Amino acid sequence: MFWADKIADEVERRYKDRIDAGEPIIVRDEKTASGKVHVGSLRSAALHAIVADILNDRGIAVKFLFEINDFDPMDGIPGYLDEATYAPYMGHPLFKVPSPEEGYENFAELYGQEYVEVVNTIGFGAEVYRASELYRSGAMNAAIRAVLDKKEIVHKIYKEVSGSERKADWYPLNVICEKCGNLSATRITGWDGEMVDYECSSDTIEWAEGCGHTGRISPFDGNASLPWKPEWAAKFMANNVHFEGGGKDHYTKGGSRQVAEAISREVLEHEPPYGVFNEFFLVGGKKMSSSKGNAATAKDMTELLPPHILRLLLLKTPINRQIDFDPEGDAVPVLFDTYDRLAEKTWSGVEDDDSQVFKFSHVPEKRAEIQQRFLPRFSQIAFLVQMPHMDLYEEVTGMKGAELTDADKEEIDLRATYAKKWLAEYADEKFIFALQESLPEAANNLSSEQKQAVALFAQKLEAIDMKDGQAIHELTHEIKEESGLSPKEFFTAIYLLFLGKESGPKVGWFLSTLDDSFVQQRLKLEG
Repeated sequence: MFWADKIADEVERRYKDRIDAGEPIIVRDEKTASGKVHVGSLRSAALHAIVADILNDRGIAVKFLFEINDFDPMDGIPGYLDEATYAPYMGHPLFKVPSPEEGYENFAELYGQEYVEVVNTIGFGAEVYRASELYRSGAMNAAIRAVLDKKEIVHKIYKEVSGSERKADWYPLNVICEKCGNLSATRITGWDGEMVDYECSSDTIEWAEGCGHTGRISPFDGNASLPWKPEWAAKFMANNVHFEGGGKDHYTKGGSRQVAEAISREVLEHEPPYGVFNEFFLVGGKKMSSSKGNAATAKDMTELLPPHILRLLLLKTPINRQIDFDPEGDAVPVLFDTYDRLAEKTWSGVEDDDSQVFKFSHVPEKRAEIQQRFLPRFSQIAFLVQMPHMDLYEEVTGMKGAELTDADKEEIDLRATYAKKWLAEYADEKFIFALQESLPEAANNLSSEQKQAVALFAQKLEAIDMKDGQAIHELTHEIKEESGLSPKEFFTAIYLLFLGKESGPKVGWFLSTLDDSFVQQRLKLEG
């Protein structure tokens, strides 16, 4: 069974009464807008979006909420920003930090809107709101009051669940300093049921500078923010969430999910939602971070891959298994091959997990109009776009063995566009090919056995149709066997003569696209 169907089944089981009553299932996700959106965050987006999508596809009322967390404090400065400019804002709520670019109300809006744009592009759109709106609306007030009234229970949960000791006078809340605007530098010193006393000090936390102000303020309606773990529990309650997962790091024993669930039950008296963890999305074996500025951005990924292929990447691997995607290797061509395999299987009438993945790889509004079409291999298109002497439509017509439809041409154009993008910005040198106009110097390094095999190949080519790629392919293997060379030795010699490198596309097909006299001249080590 498709992994997302299993999760949706469990949501249905747990909330059967609510579903039967026609009340919506609330699915929630959030992203802290602390910098450029790294590609790893798409794993969480995929988890929540696909569960909401499947429930909706089953006719179940669903409300998918996505929060731009703009109330978190700035706790790090991405490497692509000027440290001197943003150091004074360390500890300030992100919605109070100025945007690095014009046209955005604040820091969080710049990067939050980037994320919204990305998820909308790949069809993971949701009802978007901001954490600052949630706090200012009063929706968090009940939770704030509860954690202040029951701070000893919060202390107990931290100690028993995560092993973290909190000082007896620690209140699980930070207010925004009325004088300097810092959030992280404040420390609550008293609570009378309506107002808190606080001080703003550089001793509160190492990386935020306080101003020394002491004051008294209401903690409600956007004047204060909860620490992450109590805040997560508060958001479960404020949004009445039924499904919300999180990254693997949050689901460790004693981790933030366990603490949040305990606070939800014991402090807020609210049953937390069902949730599962998502594994990491690595790029070339590295885990990315927004705030550290080493992100392979989600926006970059939407430019590298069309929406249905990016969705496939995010959905084909079970959510509890890691994705390691390296665009510099062969991951992009292999991903397109995977799509082609699922498409052909689905179009043949097979209904199984693969057909379900294929279906949900397409954005909801386009599923009904998916046309059966010829799917040329991405690797072949990537080669063809590097060969100016080749006509793309003509070559694919030959691959298909029939005239191209409009849908075929649209697919060719799409793959050519993304192949050029991949080749220009990501592909390793081994994927870059150029037909050598003159005999490469590497020809001088061929062994006598290789030269003899190449000469024999040229001689026997004269007897076959040079436009018949299959015939050339069969002849290459005949010559290889007759020469006694290994496959690597023989085919390397061919590739060196025409491309100047040791690898390339299928020889038969490639040579069939070239001028006959040019092939003969090159195989005779001339020109």
